[in-house]
Formats: sequence, C-alpha cells, structure tokens
Amino acid sequence: MEPVDRPVQHESGPHPSWPVYLLVTVLAGAALISWAYFYREKRQVQELAATNQTLNATLVQFQNRLQDLTQRMDEVKSAPVVAAPVARQPAKARPAKASKATAQRTAPRDDPRFLELKGQLSDQQTELASTREDLNKTRDDLNGALNNTRDELSGSIARTHDELVALQKRGERNYYEFELNKSKQFQRVGPLQLALRKADTKHKRFDMNLFVDDNQLEKKGVNLYETIWINMGDRPQPMELVVNQITKDHIQGYLSEPKYKKSELSQAAAPTDPPPAIGLSQR
Repeated sequence: MEPVDRPVQHESGPHPSWPVYLLVTVLAGAALISWAYFYREKRQVQELAATNQTLNATLVQFQNRLQDLTQRMDEVKSAPVVAAPVARQPAKARPAKASKATAQRTAPRDDPRFLELKGQLSDQQTELASTREDLNKTRDDLNGALNNTRDELSGSIARTHDELVALQKRGERNYYEFELNKSKQFQRVGPLQLALRKADTKHKRFDMNLFVDDNQLEKKGVNLYETIWINMGDRPQPMELVVNQITKDHIQGYLSEPKYKKSELSQAAAPTDPPPAIGLSQR
C-alpha cells in the first residue's frame, strides 16, 4: 500500500490579548484629551488673571487722580477771591454802589480754574466707572473659566442621586455615596476616612476632617456642591469629594476616584511576550 500523506498541522500559540491594547489606547487618548483641555483652560485663566491685575492697577491710578482733583477743587473753593482793579472815574460818573457790585461780580464758580478742574473730574469719574465695569466683567469671566476648568477635569458634579447614577454608568470612575453625622469618630468611605465636625445649615457650609494616606487633613468652611480635590500617589487623577445635601448635624454626598490605579495602568501597558514561531510537524 502506498503511504497516505497526512495534512500538515500547525501548532497554535497563545495570541496577544487585543482588549488590553485597546484599553491602553483608549486610556492614553483620554489622558491626552484631558491634558489638552487642562492646558487650554490654564492659559485662559492666566490671561484673565493678568487682565484683572492690570485693571486693578488702572482702577487704583484713577482713584488717586480723582482724589487729587477733589483736593484741588477744595483748595480753589477755599481760596479768597481777588476783585479786579477798577479804574477811577470822576466823582459825578461813578455810581455809589460800584465797590459792592464789583466784589459780588466774581464768584468761585466763574473761576476758569474751577471750571477746568470740574471738567477733568467729570472725565475721571466716567473713566473710573468704565474701568470698574470692565473689572467686574473680567472677574466674572475669570470665575467662569475656573468653573469650566473644574467641570472639565471632573466631568461633572452630581447634585442628586439620579445624576450620580448617570455618572456611574459612564464607567470612568468609581463612586462611593456616604452620609455622615456630626461625630469625632471617623467613618470609612472608599479609600478614605471621614468625620463631620460642623454642619451650618443657614450658610450651607460644613467642616470635615479626613485621613488620607495616614495623614489627617482639616477642611473648614466648605460650601455645598464645592469639590474637594484629593491627590493620592497611586491615582493618575485626583479624587473628588462633593457634598450635595446639608441638614442639622448631618451631610450627604459622594466620593469619586479614578477607576484604575497607576500600577494597574502600567501593567496593562507593559508589552507581552511575542507568540512562539509556528512550526511544522514531521510526517
């Protein structure tokens, strides 16, 4: 019998896990986009801060000039009025009350210096009002830029439980809801320990102590919906603590942290061993 040729069999080796590469690519792209947004907002905040400083200096300069003009006007008003010399006339042609009329004819309001200072003061007041308006507008823009930067860094802030559920569905961060009563004892919330010291319902503020990496921190006068940024060494982004409800001796909120630690990201980004070469079996 003639030997029958057997089909060549290929040894299959382990294939690289492509979801890991996809995850690394997505995380790298997200980090790059976040850095670009942060850099752009940082530049805008710096420009607005410089403009704000310039307007403040201009405002101080205008106030000094206004004060100087006001002082000069007071000096002009208090200065004695010198009557213009009157030519002597014959006794028959000179009226009896000429001296009194000449003394009353020149008043401080007719003094050219007074009119000039009055005009300069009016111009300075107009420029001062315009500068104040520009300064207020710049401050509003600066506050808006800071708020936009915070929102872009954190994604958004959940003010209710339903909004927090919507953030959790994104899958970008881990979220921990908590409720704290006023106490000296610390309560575990995710990777942190929290303790409520004071809850001001009238002004919607609170005081809190935190344990972060074995270090105790104290936060006073934190407003409702204000984000507390917490940096930890093993997190690629800061954690966020937000309180969205303040009642008597009680607060409610949530803590969010990046879904992956730096060590996990580095392990996912590490190159895997190449697959073994495909060989041919002997006949």
